[in-house]
Amino acid sequence: MISPAKSWFHYISPIFLSVSLLSVYLLTIAPGLTWANGGSDGGDLITAAAIGGVPHPTGYPLYLLVARCFQFLPIGSLAFRTNLMSAVATALAATLVYVSVVQTLRSCRSPRPELAGLAAGYAFGLAPLIWSQAVITEVYALQACLVALTLYLYTQPVLEFTSDQKRRDYGYGLLLGLALGNHVTTLLLIPAAFLVRSFRRPYHPEGILPTQRGWFRNGRLDGYSMRRQLVGFGVGLLIYLTIPLRALAQPPVNWGNPVTFARFWWLVSGQLYQSYYLHVGLPELYERLQAWAGMLLQQYGWPGVALALFGLIMFQMPPRLYGLTLWLAAVSVSFALFYGSVDSYVYLSPMFLSFAAWIGMGVAGLIQPVMQRSSILGFGLGLLCIGYFIGQSVTHVRLVDASHDLRAESFGREVLATAPKDAIIFAKGDQAVFALWYFHFALHERLDLLVLATDLLHFDWYQENLHVTYPTLVVPGPFPWPETIVQANPLRAICYVQYSDHAEVDCSKPQASP
Repeated sequence: MISPAKSWFHYISPIFLSVSLLSVYLLTIAPGLTWANGGSDGGDLITAAAIGGVPHPTGYPLYLLVARCFQFLPIGSLAFRTNLMSAVATALAATLVYVSVVQTLRSCRSPRPELAGLAAGYAFGLAPLIWSQAVITEVYALQACLVALTLYLYTQPVLEFTSDQKRRDYGYGLLLGLALGNHVTTLLLIPAAFLVRSFRRPYHPEGILPTQRGWFRNGRLDGYSMRRQLVGFGVGLLIYLTIPLRALAQPPVNWGNPVTFARFWWLVSGQLYQSYYLHVGLPELYERLQAWAGMLLQQYGWPGVALALFGLIMFQMPPRLYGLTLWLAAVSVSFALFYGSVDSYVYLSPMFLSFAAWIGMGVAGLIQPVMQRSSILGFGLGLLCIGYFIGQSVTHVRLVDASHDLRAESFGREVLATAPKDAIIFAKGDQAVFALWYFHFALHERLDLLVLATDLLHFDWYQENLHVTYPTLVVPGPFPWPETIVQANPLRAICYVQYSDHAEVDCSKPQASP
């Protein structure tokens, strides 16, 4: 029987974790459109969600649906509501980390598992990399939530199958299919998740999860479970059908115009970015590993790293959690290591989820022998570990705070205020293009202007987009350049805009009088 005090602590802990993290995120969240923390794609995602458009590859159909739900909230600006989704998703992810750790420790009959769960939750939610994505519009916060949910569900004990277990197989596969609709890196998690879910072990009379030692003894793989998961996974993938449906409406933001299979595959497979992969030289690999090791120390400090290693090596975790967290860390590091973009470090987020779970196990292993001697001392040691990770966050605020970042908003307002009536705006670079799309298409400001993305002019689908969006614009083909478009539209004023460390706006009068 659980005592009243234990019951109270058991129920209040995850609520306190969620509310406190969400409060921290709300204090540091971007109030509108932002470029903070590498969030230059925010304008594209917000706009696509708001107007039923198709964002840059890989399309992110699940993200668009969830973001649109948040955009209906009657608070703040359109951008703030979408930023809020990231904050809620990250707080939920941290809570799922807490629940996974607590559930695992309860199965191992560890005393006061809530303390270890809180340490793990704060270690994850207050890590600068995770925190930085919780206060801007990007897909990584929702992905962290989906991966945390997968980790929680797939580490549930699986005995000899029952009708309930069969239904869960379909549901778990469905979750992975939907998660793939948010980000393609979910593919890296699928093999290990399907495998651990399909492994059955005999019923244990005491209901205790076995440790790594001897786990495969008398166990077996259930092929039917694998098939049920694949069926659920296939159903989840149907969310990608929303992409061509969006494209058929011919929205002004319509990457790839994926109404044919070839264009659809170009979008969802990320062919635009495939040249970034496996094009990293050995010197750069070494530099990245050095930088990430330093980042790990910055996120957690030596005590946090030591706790994680102690939890991974010394604490006898149940094999499902042990295997999935190891796999998750290994594949996320490998993908980020060989992906040649400057922001590849954001793909390390799943590794931080595993790291937080190991920290929780390390805290449990640290306080357990102390708790056996004195419950008060053990409880105090657990609180000290929690306080360490909360205290670490004080030094991280300045690294992640987006609440004062007004660059994107100021840039967009300046361009719209400066541009002459009916002007053609040639915007260069993601920051400039996506910011102007947000103001022009999502907020419907300065509808007299014609906003063109210079870097996309060579794509045939983008030329088709321009013909639909701006019927009066003459776009000479088959390979239009800004100069040829200017010559074909002599009655319109021209503006060239981009953003480096400041707004660059250069406008000229029409070449010919009307």
